[in-house]
Amino acid sequence: MTWQPTDCHAHSRHSDGALTVADVIARAASLGVRPSISDHVSGDAPTTVDSLPAIDEYLTDLEHFDVLRGGEFCWHDPLWRQLPDATTRRFTHRLGSLHAIRLADGSWFRAFNPVLPRGLTAAEYMEAHVSSLETLAAEMPVDILAHPTLVPPPLREMDPETLWTEALEERAVTALRTAGTAFEISSRYVPHERLVRRMIDAGVRIALGSDGHSREQVANIVTPLATARRLGVADADLYDPAAHGSRTGFYRQKD
Repeated sequence: MTWQPTDCHAHSRHSDGALTVADVIARAASLGVRPSISDHVSGDAPTTVDSLPAIDEYLTDLEHFDVLRGGEFCWHDPLWRQLPDATTRRFTHRLGSLHAIRLADGSWFRAFNPVLPRGLTAAEYMEAHVSSLETLAAEMPVDILAHPTLVPPPLREMDPETLWTEALEERAVTALRTAGTAFEISSRYVPHERLVRRMIDAGVRIALGSDGHSREQVANIVTPLATARRLGVADADLYDPAAHGSRTGFYRQKD
């Protein structure tokens, strides 16, 4: 069988995507990409998959299709902690996201907020971001950290190699390597090459994710795939739950 890249992270109308499940699959097929549906599963996100009964309905619908059954869980939302084992095993893979981080004062701050809290510096925000990443990796049994470099809009204008110090990068690498969690190269929130290279050199598994919501975005993983190849990642080593296992238990977890 010819190898196909896997889009481990795409959205449908079950959450905030524009396409039906069938349309996501068709779009991926047209681009030569193996699709997944990885809608938001959270009580605090734009989604219909916001409760245990809704999760069962979501998975039952996806089981009618030949598609990987993912879910993007918010670390700050407690729903992921409530899943029965039998429900977890119905997912082929799961993603964890830092849609909100815990600041030093214990409060939560959303990554899409257009304005930083008064007096909070970029360095203080990044310290909180990486501290939250470390906690997510240690306690959240997910297969992929989605869009690891997602930060609020004011910080997206900064040079990422200044925003992310090498010490912060090393902490992120150690957290994901220790947890066995893959690092997503996102099409929407593109990570800077120094961080990706550091992950690869440390042996952290790399996943491809369009984070697609629109037809143009879904399964468009040209840039993430090109980045992985340029940095020396073999196609067969890119995260594929069927090939490398999953912490959900649907696929046997592999070394």
